[in-house]
Amino acid sequence: MKANNITGSIVALITPFHEDGSVNFEKLGELIDFHLENRTDAILILGTTGESSTMSHEEDDAVCEYTVKRVAGRVPVIAGSGSNSTQTMLEKSLSFEKLGADGLLLISPYYNKANEEGMYLHFKTIADAVHIPCILYNVPGRTGCAISENVVCRLSTHPNIMGIKEASGNLSYAVKIARYLSDDFAMYSGNDDIILPMLALGAKGVISVLANVVPAQTHDMVMDYLNGDRERALAAQLMYLDLINSLFIEVNPIPVKEALNLMGMGVGGYRLPLAPMAEKNRAVLEAAMKEVGVI
Repeated sequence: MKANNITGSIVALITPFHEDGSVNFEKLGELIDFHLENRTDAILILGTTGESSTMSHEEDDAVCEYTVKRVAGRVPVIAGSGSNSTQTMLEKSLSFEKLGADGLLLISPYYNKANEEGMYLHFKTIADAVHIPCILYNVPGRTGCAISENVVCRLSTHPNIMGIKEASGNLSYAVKIARYLSDDFAMYSGNDDIILPMLALGAKGVISVLANVVPAQTHDMVMDYLNGDRERALAAQLMYLDLINSLFIEVNPIPVKEALNLMGMGVGGYRLPLAPMAEKNRAVLEAAMKEVGVI
């Protein structure tokens, strides 16, 4: 399955856990089937929403292998192989490629951050070494550093870098990097509350937390806009805005996992340092879900 030029909704999939904290593969399979039935265009595993930061390399490999087999080529599978150590990211990327992932999501180096040339080489090292397409991941709110416009410009022409997940929420930055979009370098919104503004700048879709809860509706919102039905797309963006905001009322993925549990999907809890939602925030989330008929 080719991961180049994906258009539509890419779900940033949660990782379900058993009560003892181990990965619940049976539930993972159910979630994958749920997305395949509801028009999700690609599945991203082991990202921020997938709690990869608290999972072992062995668990990462097991989730990747299971997902690839369960999806069976029906949609692209993208694996988050990011690390603040370029060498670790290289090892994970090569492993995921061997396990059959169709593409990779590469995060900027959190904590140590890197200077301009180091940031460029962090991504180029992986793109040079693998044979599957790579997506840059700009999320300075998580990493403490941003991928500069200049680095995006340089990497946008790399034959193995297919795009960028832009999750800064800064539309001014998005406008600047939109100048480098092409048939070979796409942009994806990393923020569910500004899907339409990002599409207006040339984005091809969204890498979405919202899609965990309303996959078909998220797909339709993107495709309606791209197919010219902008009024319907805008209506959906506004309709789900309170739900989107409630999914980020606490640090992701705490609310989205709670939402799925409220829907009866039994995805389990979290790994420390994440802990259950405050009751007042849970009430806000539940009210937003009821408002749009999710529960």
